[in-house]
Amino acid sequence: MLRRHRKPDALQGTLDLLVLTTLSRGPQHGYGIAGEIQTISDEVLRVEEGSLYPALHRMEHLGWITAGWQTTSNNRRARLYRITRAGQKRLDEEQAKWDRLTKAVGKVLRFA
Repeated sequence: MLRRHRKPDALQGTLDLLVLTTLSRGPQHGYGIAGEIQTISDEVLRVEEGSLYPALHRMEHLGWITAGWQTTSNNRRARLYRITRAGQKRLDEEQAKWDRLTKAVGKVLRFA
């Protein structure tokens, strides 16, 4: 019997794309990443802690980001995340995939 390999859901990995894009603009702590995504998306996109922090830890493990503790301006310790070269490469790949996907969806919508 021939097994079909399922392609991953096109939207899977979107969180990685959003986080890496945010970090490509400069280092951020988790709360700042979530807030920037929400603000830039005009409050349409919300990244919950239960999704964000496991994603950050996974991306750190994969070498796409680094993290270090820093004291904030209000004297609190926060983990600051930075994109790495490997993360920038991954971002470029994910951005290219996203561009192909949105172009294809646009074609289908125009056809309908």
